[in-house]
Amino acid sequence: MNLQDSSRRNAIARSLLSGVAAVSLLASSAMAADVAENWAKNCASCHGKDGRGQTKAGKMAGTKDMTDAAYQAGLKDEKMFASVKDGLKDKGKDVMKPFAAKLTDDEIKALVAHVRTLKK
Repeated sequence: MNLQDSSRRNAIARSLLSGVAAVSLLASSAMAADVAENWAKNCASCHGKDGRGQTKAGKMAGTKDMTDAAYQAGLKDEKMFASVKDGLKDKGKDVMKPFAAKLTDDEIKALVAHVRTLKK
């Protein structure tokens, strides 16, 4: 292999890596937009845009402050996932409706990750 072939292969490899990085960045941006959209559409009416739960519906339901570090410390990802997917009941009454029919498991996982970013 001569120097020209080696340079050409390196240029092709750099182009491919740049393409992969660009696709990855676009996918990441789309996922971030999706989680923000899902939060706004499905969660913010009770939990608030900021996660504090200080909305009218949130106060009526006794929604917890998702920005509270102490609350988050005791909250497991698996529990959050199950709560979003299956909903929450208190004394037989729905306090949070299930989202299994509206959101995929990956979307729910993204919302759980989003909640973790709210911690102060």
